[in-house]
Amino acid sequence: MNAGRGVILILAVSAVFFSFAAATSVPGQTQNDEQAEMKLALDLAKLLQSARTVISNHQNLINDPEVGDKGLTGERVLAETIEQYRKATGHDPRDFDPQSREGRLMRAELDAIREVVDESQTLINEKGLGFKGFIPAVFGRLVTERLRDKVATELQIKITAPPPLVRNRKARPDEWEQQIIETKFLSPDWTRGQVYSEAQKNGVQSVFRVMVPEYYAASCLTCHGGPKGEIDITGYPKEGASEGDLGGVISITLFRNNQ
Repeated sequence: MNAGRGVILILAVSAVFFSFAAATSVPGQTQNDEQAEMKLALDLAKLLQSARTVISNHQNLINDPEVGDKGLTGERVLAETIEQYRKATGHDPRDFDPQSREGRLMRAELDAIREVVDESQTLINEKGLGFKGFIPAVFGRLVTERLRDKVATELQIKITAPPPLVRNRKARPDEWEQQIIETKFLSPDWTRGQVYSEAQKNGVQSVFRVMVPEYYAASCLTCHGGPKGEIDITGYPKEGASEGDLGGVISITLFRNNQ
């Protein structure tokens, strides 16, 4: 990550073709059901990644102290996000039936992206201020928090990471997420980029959980590379990471009782 580009994590999977490992299914769910849930989870992850890429691409503009009104509105970011997503997947995220589960959740995420950018206009357009801290990692967290407010009984998305890499306490992995990170994604035997999914049941609540690993790109190392312990532009010590190391995980939980 740097002041000009922000955080870019290498996309591990596509929303169309993917490799995944699945745990035991919950009774009552068919293989087709879980395949549909997997595709939905990956579509939601890809949309979030597309939006973060747009914010990353505009870091020079966002951090330009000489420009006030930058024209980087919610509608502009949303349009560019849709185009990024379309190029990656071959379809428009607005094409889902708005009455379907997929259409409802994708639309909620699109709305969250637009709203977060619109509500950040004062910061984005502040003249005389260079680095503003409106980086992809912060933007992604704000989007997932807004999305949770909208569809809390249907979906939760969290951007987390191995505990030593977590910079915001809100992003700490829960016990299950940490277990998957340590026993799957950090295992030398794990296929790089492979997604993990697991159906779970807690009392009457059934959920389908998906973990999408992401890896550091070269542009991330300005903040996350070496020398380890040096303070980066955001005020955090660098982790000493290398290109291709596991840098984060998008954790998606789909609630099955509210479809």
